[in-house]
Amino acid sequence: MLFALGMVSLFTGHMASDLEWYSQRLVKRSLYNVIRREPIDIWRSKYSKMFYGCSERGRKYAPATSERKSNGYLLIAASGGLNQERTGITDAVVVARFLNATLVVPELDHHSYWKDDSDFVDIFDVDWFISYLAKDVTIVKRVPDKVMRSMDKPPYTMRVPRKSPPEYYMDQVLPILLRRQVVQLTKFDYRLGYELDEELQKLRCRVNYHALRFTKPIREVGQKIVMKMKTMATRFIAIHLRFEPDMLAFSGCYFGGGDKERFELSQIRKRWDTLPDLSPEDERARGKCPLTPHEVGLMLRALGFANDTYLYVASGEIYGGEETLRPLKELFPNFYTKEMLADQELKPLLPYSSRLAAVDYIVCDESDVFVTNNNGNMAKILAGRRRYAGHKRTIRPNAKRLSALFLKRQKMDWETFSKKVKSCQRGFMGEPDDAKPSKSEFHEHPASCICEKPFTEDGNFKEEPAYSQNRSSLNPNARRQQ
Repeated sequence: MLFALGMVSLFTGHMASDLEWYSQRLVKRSLYNVIRREPIDIWRSKYSKMFYGCSERGRKYAPATSERKSNGYLLIAASGGLNQERTGITDAVVVARFLNATLVVPELDHHSYWKDDSDFVDIFDVDWFISYLAKDVTIVKRVPDKVMRSMDKPPYTMRVPRKSPPEYYMDQVLPILLRRQVVQLTKFDYRLGYELDEELQKLRCRVNYHALRFTKPIREVGQKIVMKMKTMATRFIAIHLRFEPDMLAFSGCYFGGGDKERFELSQIRKRWDTLPDLSPEDERARGKCPLTPHEVGLMLRALGFANDTYLYVASGEIYGGEETLRPLKELFPNFYTKEMLADQELKPLLPYSSRLAAVDYIVCDESDVFVTNNNGNMAKILAGRRRYAGHKRTIRPNAKRLSALFLKRQKMDWETFSKKVKSCQRGFMGEPDDAKPSKSEFHEHPASCICEKPFTEDGNFKEEPAYSQNRSSLNPNARRQQ
């Protein structure tokens, strides 16, 4: 009887142990499917170490088509500011890949709102760009003179519809490219659809996160600011505060500035002929209005960031100037900008908004926490970049729910307000399970380029492969992908 009882005890003990082990594995394997209710670490996701960026080429990936054998030369005229242009450049490489075309280094937009006449070589390391992508696409700095002389007509210029699938390019662009040798695609931003096969999605990641490296002067200024922030504080928040007059005018929102604000923003709004008349109240209720600097500060304090937290604020001209920024500075006195930390080094870059934006990009990417007050191009691009780099903490406001909370702020105590902010920000804190890849923009949620680490027999996970997000496009010493 004692022997039988011992065997039962041993067997049930093993069963309990096995059940516990399998239950732990099930919890770990359901990261994208389970809505967690445990407190969130505001500085770092505890699940981030289970993922890594992966964009290496597949085994059956065909080599790049040589210039001599390509179907022609593809000219790209990017559109918008720095990060909008970045999406265009990324997609231009992908389009050149499936058209078997030779890509000419893209032209940047000199006529946008910012009137920046910087060329590609002024912002990005062009030689790195060409060599890094040599196995993907053949890229040249210009169309050869002999090709231009042989043409009966100037390069054919066209604009493709937004978010066009590869089939559109194959049906509408390729025949013209074969016939005319050189085709230019204008206003090239978000002109390629998000649903592509995995190899092309990974190519997007190689371009955006590795090949598009800033020039050495820009990198040096950016890294100097990063080092100053890290010297002052062990960790810091970077806020992309998009609160410039053009942004506010385009949004159609109202921010409490009275008749003066309404007149000034309505005058700026006239530059867009096709904008519809919008109700500021309706736009705010829909969550379409960017948070004010004060609202950003309230959100961060409610989430648990202390008064002594160091902020780096990336922005252009803030509407309302110091008066608008004062409430944020009172909430977070350790307030810094690139102008405060690199005054002399910035002087050569001051006439060029895109180069200044590149400096901000570097500091925001290197920050411990990145926060945005809007869902614009830089916010999306950096959100994707930080997911790829190990799900670094990225906070975007749930503006639809927060706007209602801010209206009721004076009717509740701080503890209640803080609790409600934390509740409505779940799913907007940059956790691995925040993303809904099938419904989201790829630049913001690069799901095809984020891998989960495999588990070992003891239920832990293996170290990430040698090729990962650590080979940063911002690191001047990063090695080329083999």
